[in-house]
Amino acid sequence: MDEIIIIANDAVSRLDKFISENSDISRSYAAKLIEDGFVTVNLKPAQKKTKVTTGDEVRINLPEPQEIEAKPENIPIDIVYEDDSVIVVNKPQGMVVHPAAGNMSGTLVNGLLYHCSLSSINGAVRPGIVHRIDKDTSGLLVVAKTNEAHEALSEQLKERKALRKYYCIVNGNIKEDTGTVDKPIGRHPTDRKRMAIIEGGREAVTHFKVLERFGQFTLVECTLETGRTHQIRVHMASLGHNIVGDPVYGVKKDREKGKGQLLHAKTIGFTHPKTDELMEFTSELPDYFISVLNKLRTNSKNSEIL
Repeated sequence: MDEIIIIANDAVSRLDKFISENSDISRSYAAKLIEDGFVTVNLKPAQKKTKVTTGDEVRINLPEPQEIEAKPENIPIDIVYEDDSVIVVNKPQGMVVHPAAGNMSGTLVNGLLYHCSLSSINGAVRPGIVHRIDKDTSGLLVVAKTNEAHEALSEQLKERKALRKYYCIVNGNIKEDTGTVDKPIGRHPTDRKRMAIIEGGREAVTHFKVLERFGQFTLVECTLETGRTHQIRVHMASLGHNIVGDPVYGVKKDREKGKGQLLHAKTIGFTHPKTDELMEFTSELPDYFISVLNKLRTNSKNSEIL
């Protein structure tokens, strides 16, 4: 049985909400774990409504995982390109890429399985998934329909031959026009939901270019050289320019608004695994992103943009 230990370092919060905001566990699954006696606060049994305050130690004993399998669901999917080997999709903000404990339906994989067959390399839960983007990140990703395509695409990502460009709006005015963040990333030592720049972490490299400045905010294009979990979010925050709306690495006023982070996977490029053709796809910014940009362009001194 795996154990997660989280030390509270923020304001007062209900236990089930605290767990969902500080781990990969959904609030509904957190509530079930609490009800089933798998959670303690300061080594004492707790209830969903138990208040967690600064300094409290929350322990979550995860039961042994059951065998799970992604089920096909008739979910609308924005397909940008498709052939017998690959499918490129434009994922909306708020959609999870693949099922996980406490979140078994409504994911991109559920919808894709209804539409077509996928590579079996990642098993029954993450079929076809070569790379992921966060739930609150919108934009493009490529999915493998065959095992051969999956292996070829994975190799391109490993060898840094695939192109992935993101647009984001960050807090603050970035003075440099371009730059590179080369800082290792690993799991935060005390907060399971967070990644952090730590000694001994995995190499992580992000190149950035300023596209537009709005006084207190900056529109940035980030190009991934590596693909670590939360890489852009952690790297930009490490520069003092966290992504606006980021629920984990953002400033408190952004988290409280709860409208999602302004991060969009805009461009993806790769060599087709079967034809060797160089392929590149670019998506339009979603409405929520454009709305914020329009507000900023109208009044660049306005700090209340969400």
